[in-house]
Amino acid sequence: MSELTSTRIRTTASKLGLPHLAEALNQYVQRADEAKMGYLDFLDLVLAEEIAVRDDRRFRNGLRLSKLPHHKTLEDYDFSFQPDLDPRKVKDLATLSFVADKANVALLGPPGVGKTHIAVALAVAACRAGYSIYFTSLDDMVRHLKAAEDQGRLISKLTSYLRPAVLVVDEVGYQPLERTEANLVFQVISKRYEKGSIILTSNKTFGEWGQVFGDEVLATAILDRLLHHCEVVSINGNSYRLKNRLQAIERDTDVA
Repeated sequence: MSELTSTRIRTTASKLGLPHLAEALNQYVQRADEAKMGYLDFLDLVLAEEIAVRDDRRFRNGLRLSKLPHHKTLEDYDFSFQPDLDPRKVKDLATLSFVADKANVALLGPPGVGKTHIAVALAVAACRAGYSIYFTSLDDMVRHLKAAEDQGRLISKLTSYLRPAVLVVDEVGYQPLERTEANLVFQVISKRYEKGSIILTSNKTFGEWGQVFGDEVLATAILDRLLHHCEVVSINGNSYRLKNRLQAIERDTDVA
């Protein structure tokens, strides 16, 4: 390919919003020559590479905007430490059929058992599959909604929790809510009902949610919408954080 043609293709690629093609053109041509590709095979190569680059860019940008506390995956989760948890159930969730169905996932169990890890891993998988995601603790969500309500922009703030395909709500039940705060949570749950997925983690059983939300009737209304289409995963094993802390203490003791 002549330098003039190469320059013209790079210019056209840039105008079409294909920066990777402009940068990697010579590599594509070399690969095509080495493989003795026909025209259609070469075109298929270029388009496939562009799609891969765009998907990766979208994925990284989605993670950046998601507010996830980390980007751990299910491959990082030690299922052997939670023998009562069936890995197949969690891995079935990773197929993301619940997201396609606009259903929910509830991860229940005591602190430290890996609920947030699994919630984040499912969100990362959803982001990679092209779904928009957003992470918040329940307390942070309530605090931001209250502030927005005080400033007369509640509808706008609600939209930020309604827009993503997957909303992760962490730490439900760590702090009891006032009824007005619980009503804000109800608005999010009810408006997302059958329109988007929620992944939540809680250290409370559903029977204790009346105490969490300060009102049995309101808690029942929230649960009615949340659990209508929901996979519930209970994790009742030992704490990862305690395990890691004990291992650190043992190492320090051995050194001493």
